Order: sequence, then C-alpha cells, then structure tokens
Amino acid sequence: MRILTWNINGIRTIPQYHPWNTLKTQEAILDHLDADIICFQEMKTSRQNLSKDIATPESYASFFSFPAKKTGYSGVATYTRIVPCKAEEGLTGLLDIKPPLTGEERISPPASYPCHSPVETESDDDSGLDLKDLDSEGRALVLDFGMFVLINVYCPNDGTEAEDRIKYKMDFHRLLSERVKRLIELEKREVVVVGDLNACASLIDHCEGEIILKKLKLKGGGDAAVAEEAFWAEKEGRHWLREWLVEGGGPMVDVVRRQWPDRKGMFTCWNTKISARASNYGTRIDYILITAGLLPWVKAADIQPQVKGSDHCPVILDLYDELPSTEDPHTLQPTLTSNVTEVPRLSSKYWDEFSGKQRSLDTFFGQKAPMRKSANTQPSSPLSLSPSPPPSSQLSSQASSSKRKLQLSQPVPVKRKLTQSQISSSSKKAKPDPEGQRKLSSFFSKPKDPAEPIVVHDSDDNDVEDEDYRLAVKLSLSADTKTTTPSSSKSRNAWKALLAPIQPPRCLVHNEPAKELTVTKPGANKGKNFFICSRPVGPGYDKGKAERDREDVDPRYKCNFFKWSSEVKREALRKET
Repeated sequence: MRILTWNINGIRTIPQYHPWNTLKTQEAILDHLDADIICFQEMKTSRQNLSKDIATPESYASFFSFPAKKTGYSGVATYTRIVPCKAEEGLTGLLDIKPPLTGEERISPPASYPCHSPVETESDDDSGLDLKDLDSEGRALVLDFGMFVLINVYCPNDGTEAEDRIKYKMDFHRLLSERVKRLIELEKREVVVVGDLNACASLIDHCEGEIILKKLKLKGGGDAAVAEEAFWAEKEGRHWLREWLVEGGGPMVDVVRRQWPDRKGMFTCWNTKISARASNYGTRIDYILITAGLLPWVKAADIQPQVKGSDHCPVILDLYDELPSTEDPHTLQPTLTSNVTEVPRLSSKYWDEFSGKQRSLDTFFGQKAPMRKSANTQPSSPLSLSPSPPPSSQLSSQASSSKRKLQLSQPVPVKRKLTQSQISSSSKKAKPDPEGQRKLSSFFSKPKDPAEPIVVHDSDDNDVEDEDYRLAVKLSLSADTKTTTPSSSKSRNAWKALLAPIQPPRCLVHNEPAKELTVTKPGANKGKNFFICSRPVGPGYDKGKAERDREDVDPRYKCNFFKWSSEVKREALRKET
C-alpha cells in the first residue's frame, strides 16, 4: 500500500504542467500518481468552485476541508481507494457537518479532543486560545483506517513576521501535537501524520545548512552541538518539530529521513520565483511521520522531485502487504477497514450538489415544454404542413426556376403617401422634449463655434524632462537635415540603436550575458524590465552585502549584478551619439 502527500499549490495549477495536461480527468491524474491514499495540501479553492470531476472521482472516496472565511487559500483534500471507517474535519472536534456526527461516527471519545480539556502551551495558559479559530482555515483532515489514524495537515508558514500569525502558527502546532498525543496515550492508536509542516527538522534539510552552521559555530565558540541547538532555537517551528520527533524525545518517527539518514539535498520545496528548483536550492518541509508501532510495516519511503506541477514535490510511504520475518503471517489488508463498505458522511459524495438532492443550474435551461394544442381544433389525423412531393418530371423545371419563384414570393414594400393630418401629427410628435429623445438631425449638425486650439506651454523646469525624451528630440532635430554629413550618419546610427533590441549586458563577476526579467510585484516599478546574472542560485549565491557576508559568497552561483533595462538602453544610445 502506498501513501502519498503533496502540497499542490492550487488544484488548478496541476493541469498546466506535463504530464497532467495530457490527462482529461481528475481521476486520471490520481491514477497517474499511483497511490492508494493521496493527500493534497493548499487546494486554494472552495466548495462552490469545486467541479464534480474533482470532488467525486469514481474510484476514490474523497474528503475536503476549506477555510471558513478566506477563499482561494489553504485547504486540504484526501482521496483514497481504501474506504476509511470514520472521517472528521479539523483537529478540535468542533467542526461538524449537518446533521452532526453521532458518537459512533466520531473517531475519538470526547476526552481525546482538545476542546474538552486544556491544550498544553509553553506559558501553561490557554485562556486566550481560540480552538475553533485554529480549525477555521481548512488545515486538517482526520481519517480512521482501523490499523492507524491518518492526519492530513497543512501547517501555517512563518513567512510573515506579524506577531499574531507567529502565535497562530505555534498554537496550531501545539494543537496538532496534542491531538496526536491523546490518540497515542488515551486510545493506544497508531498514527500517521502527513503534509506540509512548514518547518525544517535539521540542518541537513536546509539548502543553507552549512553556512548557517558555520555562523552559529562562530557564535557558539566552535561547538557543533551547540550550533545545532541554536539552529532549532532560531525559529519556534523548528524547535517544536525537533521536540515532536523521537530524536528530541517525542513520539513521531521521520520515516523518510530514517530511510535516508545521511542523504543531502533531499528537499521538497523550492522558490520558483528565483528558479531554485533547477539547482536544487530548497528545503525539506513536507513529511510523513509515523508512530513506532508501524515501523515493521515500512517497505520504502522517499521524495519524488521529478514530479512537477507545484513548488513542492510529493513524498511517499510504501507499506508491506505482508509483514516479513514473522512466524505467524500478518497481512495488511485484514488490519485495515476491509469490512467497511459505506463511506463516512464527511465524503463529498453526500454533498447536496453531487448527491442529486440539489438541482444544478443547467436543469433550468433544459428542453422546453411541448406547446399546447388549441382547444378548438381536434384533428382526427395529423396535418401536413408541406405540399405533397411533385412528380419526377417536374423536378428539373422546378429546380431551374427556384430562384425566380423565390424572388416573386417575397413581399415587396409599398410606399404610401401621408395625408396632411398624418404629417401634422407626426411633426407634433417630433418636437423634442428638453429631457426626451434627441432628433436624428442633431447628430449631424455642425458645431456652432470652432473649438479653440489647445496651447501647450513648455515647462521652465528642464530637469524634470526624461533623459530618453531629450535624446529622442535631439535625434529628431538632427534627422531633419537632408545633407549627408558625418553628423547625420551618426544620427542614423543612433536611431538604429534606439529601435534595435537591447543587447544584454554582461555581469561583472562572471562576464556572462545577463538575463532580462520583468517586475511583477505591485508598486511604482511594476512592468519595468531589468537584467540580473543568468547563473542559477545555490548555497552561498550573492544576495548582496546586506544579506550575505563576502566570505560566504560562492562565485559558482548567481552574483548580485542588477541593472534596469532602460539604463542599458541609454548607455547603448550614448555610444552611438
């Protein structure tokens, strides 16, 4: 059995990439991923915008969680070929469907939900913890497969420095670990947590790990152990994840790292805005975590960086169908929900819009009802609305004269003279009302007074004029002269340079042609073009003196060359003039 997790960065982005653009349905995409349980994060859609093809693929039971307020944001989905016995949205037990889940339909007894007892926080004060708010952004789905409880989760990122979002992130982390803790300790359940945790577990999971370690060593007196501890303490998310894993005394096993303990560059997320994926300049923030009791079933675990379609890549876990190296055979299927046939009510197949309870909009535009027959006419036999077919001898003559007959059969407009009373009445009607309809002749009347010419006054402030404008004026004045002097030849060359495409400048470090990009960020410079070094980013690439110490710069990667395209153009024109 295979479990796959993937932050897809929007359900609509996948079909834009190969091979997904060759597949016509969502079910075909899921089949191509080749997994029994598929967990998506960052769906970035809403229930209202979800098509039936995506919501209810035929061969899968599908479950969704969307943010309550913000649309096109967050959201998780789980598609599974194996029918779970129970399914819930969220981690608190406060989110519910209509009619509400019964006690038998719920995964856990009331005491196992954080909403029924306090959640442990670092300050030991959860009075300000709004559990329902933590569960309102569509970040978690919990499915019970009998052998284990699967949690598909998308943790908040720490890209913003806003204090409220940092607090929200840490509160969500603690809520997640508390839910898992109670499943393990109170219910003695095995747990699988999959998804985007938005945190690095160790230095090896960060593209800048060696540089970070070097800096932290200098601060910590050269001790590597102290430097690593400083790395985890640098961000609260890292510290939380470290303590949640067995290496930090927690209950969860990072199964992919366990399979590949010393593997470098095992990243799952890249910044596509700087083309970081091409040089594998990324981080590992997507995980499959399991409890220790499932370790004997683990056959393989890995990442799939070759799968495109998002700024993340899938992570997979393969479980044995039969437990190896045991005296008594243990097979996987009976330990799962093999006897369960009914899909839990959280499934999208029960949504009104897809279950047949709610009429779709296109039913209102279906076939028109047949026209009623007149009550007065009761024909005993069908009436023929077309003449009987002519004899075969008449077909040729009818065909030759069809055009003439068609013209004769069309009505001819007849011109009638108006009486005096009709003329007077129509002239009365033609008098325009001040606020009524204008006469047709008013659209063809000449203006009473000629428009005054617009006078443009030159500004006294010549410093405001654009440099390109002054150069163009200079070129246009020189182009008016008809004489073939050296200066006119120089002017023609300047015009050619003005109209010619920009030749990319060379970066100062590598002396290689730079690449041109366009500003897409909203602001004063949006739409402007600029040149930067064409080399890929990598560990130690030059971010500039403000962000990168000179001794940490690796010249093999992108340098900090930058120049506006307009500046490159002006320099080329100056050379011609």
